[in-house]
Order: sequence, then C-alpha cells, then structure tokens
Amino acid sequence: MTSLRERGAASLAGWLLLGLLLGLLMWPYQALSELGFQLQMGLWLANQPQSLLGCVLVFAATSMLVLLAWGPLAAGRGGGTTSLLALDRAPQAERHAGEAIWLQQLSLVTQMRRLPLMLLTHLGGLAVGVESPSVALGASILLAIRRRWPGFQLLASLPSHLVAVIGGAAGLGVAFRSPLLAFAYGLEELGQRSGLPMVLPVLLLAGSGTLLASTMGQPARLLGLELGALAPELWGWVVLLTLVGAAAGTLFVRLLLPAAAWVKRLLAKQLLVGTLLLATSLTLLAFVSGGLSLNDGSLSLAAALSGKTVGSPLLWLWRLLASVLSLALGAPGGLMHDSMSLGALLISPLQGLPGLTSNDLAQLAAVGATALFAAAHGAPLFCAAFVFILQGDPALLPLLLLVAVIAATLGERWRGEGWNDHQVRVLLDAKPSAPQNPSATPSRR
Repeated sequence: MTSLRERGAASLAGWLLLGLLLGLLMWPYQALSELGFQLQMGLWLANQPQSLLGCVLVFAATSMLVLLAWGPLAAGRGGGTTSLLALDRAPQAERHAGEAIWLQQLSLVTQMRRLPLMLLTHLGGLAVGVESPSVALGASILLAIRRRWPGFQLLASLPSHLVAVIGGAAGLGVAFRSPLLAFAYGLEELGQRSGLPMVLPVLLLAGSGTLLASTMGQPARLLGLELGALAPELWGWVVLLTLVGAAAGTLFVRLLLPAAAWVKRLLAKQLLVGTLLLATSLTLLAFVSGGLSLNDGSLSLAAALSGKTVGSPLLWLWRLLASVLSLALGAPGGLMHDSMSLGALLISPLQGLPGLTSNDLAQLAAVGATALFAAAHGAPLFCAAFVFILQGDPALLPLLLLVAVIAATLGERWRGEGWNDHQVRVLLDAKPSAPQNPSATPSRR
C-alpha cells in the first residue's frame, strides 16, 4: 500500500513538473505572437493614414515566408497538428505502418524549423494564431523526453500516440492558461480514440503550466466580464446569428480547401510569381483594412466581446480573404482565433441599432464567434469553451454550448469534409514507406 502511494505521489509530482517545463517553453511562441500585435498596433492602428513601413514589412516578410516554407524549411510549414491527429485517428494497421514517420514529424527538430517561419509570420502579420504550433510543441516536448530518457517511467509506460495527445492538449491549455481548454480539446478533438486515460495527465500538465505561462500574445483574453442575463428580446438575434454563423463557417472551409490546392499548384509551377502574388494580395488587404486584417484578429475579437465598436462590415470580407490566403500558403498557425474573430465581426451591421446596448452586442458577438467557429471546426464543447474563456462570463456558457451544438451540426451537413479531416485523409492516403510532409497542404490550426 505504501509503495502504491509513493508511486502515485511520484507520478503526480512528475506531471506537475512537466507542466512547469511546458509553461516555460511556450514563452518564445507567445513572445512571437506579442511581437505581431505590437507591430500591428504601432505601425498601423496608431498611425493614420496607413504606414508605408507597415506595407513594406508585410510584403517582405510574407515573400520570405513563402520562399522558405515552400523551399528549404518545408518541414515546418503549416500548424503541425496533422501527424498528431493521425496518430490518434488512424486504424491500428495504418498507425503501425506510419507511426515512425508521424512521430518524426513531431520532433523538436521540426519545431525548430518552424520557428523562423513563425517569426516571419508574425513580422508580416499573417492571419493565423499560435494554437496549432503550441499543440505541436507540447506533443514534441513530451515525445522528446520519452525518447531521450527511456528510463523515465511516467512517459515510457505509455504508448507513443497517447504521450503525443497528452502533450498536444496540454500545450494548448498552457498557451492560453486554461486547463478547461486543454481538457475539452484533448477529449473532443485530439484524443477521440485515446479517451479517459489522457484526462488526468492533461489537467495536471495544463494546471501547473499555467503558473509559468506568459500572458503575452493574448489581447483577446478578457477577465471578470459580467454582462448579465440575456434579454428576452435578443433571442431572435441569437437564432439569426447562429444560422448566419453556421453558413459563414461553412463558407470559410469551402473556400479554404480549393484555395490551398490552388496555392500548392501555383507555387509548384511558378514559385517566384506565386510568392509575389500572395505577398501583394496580403499587403493590399492590410492596406484597405487599416491593418485590421493582420494577425489572428484578436484585437477585433476583444473589442467585439467587450461590446466595443468593431468597424465597417467590409472588415469581415478583408479578414476572410486574409485568413484563407494565410492558411493556404502554409503559414505556421491555425484558424481557431480567425474563426472566432470572423464570427464576432458578424455583429458589425447591428452597431448603432436602437435598443441594442454594448452589453447586448458583447453577448451577440460571443454567439456569432461560437457559431462560426463550431461550424468551421466541429467539436462544439471545445469551441464553446474557447469563446467562454476569452470572454469570461459564466452566465453565457449554457447558451454558447447550445449554439455550438446547433452550428456544428449544421456545419457538418453543409460544409462536407472539414479542414482537419482533409489533412488527416491526405496523410493517411500517402504511402507510409515514403516519408511525407503532412504540411504539403498546410495544417488548419
């Protein structure tokens, strides 16, 4: 009995210490995200008309990113979660055949190749978030420890795919300082077949990791917001935004899949021409939007979730195009924040309507963000939890869960194959005998 207690205490301490390590190692990614927001605010939002230096930076960084991502640093292209998803979802026979290759794609060497691409991504303000890279980094760290120290029984006693799932889910939770987010993402998205064995380690890792995780790069995170109960007269708007958000999330994915295929063909045939075209397009979008099409949209999302003005309805179009192009060209990031930002911006036509207060708009922005995110992504529990932790009002959580379930159901019917599903299918269809780059079509997050 004593020995059992000692082993339990040792395991608990081991997971908590690993979580602290994750918290420290997430700092570079969070610092890069913060760099992007500081440049966005300093070069664009603080200066009108738009800064010439901002245009030059977007064009130069995007051009360099494309040339490297489709050249010597191709292994770091995309968010990096496709191999992780395949490890969990692949049938047993296919997992056995491809596991060695997929684990190699989750190595720390691959993450180091992704780091300069992430620097260029945030220098140029490409419209992606740090969610997927944080997931991939968390998985890579635990897998590297397992390989380097096989005597570390806490990880050595678990199968490789389970270690990867635990690390990936915890990585997201640590990056956004939320064990709830880690739990929802791990159980509903990353660990669909891993199940309950991952839950306790993920909560322990994410819980201790938040103690050391930085707050950099998270301007959308609102704390202590109390909006009150939803007014009865808003229910009509809630229904409308749920339906519109589900349709918009479907449109996002339906544009993204062919755009990624088109970019791949273009860059394979004419790399220089394609690079100039993509860099010019994203620079023009930044110019016409006044810089609000840049980065993952957190600045607009934070404004919308707190009931502040979010600008012209045209911003929705600029952000949609910027997000599709950024993901299609393989920028190392993901669409989670992009989806939420696009959904929150659906309230822009409602600004100024008589009878709608700032609190009303904040609540409706959360509904729109949840609906579009859930329709584009699936995983309703995770999507509702993510919007909830950003806005921070517990009174809205039941409504957000309901909206997420409805929108995810509609999105699954309307959009067909999802972005994650597409990435995993492409990877599983590839012959495992020949090492494949899972980012040949970029990862979605």
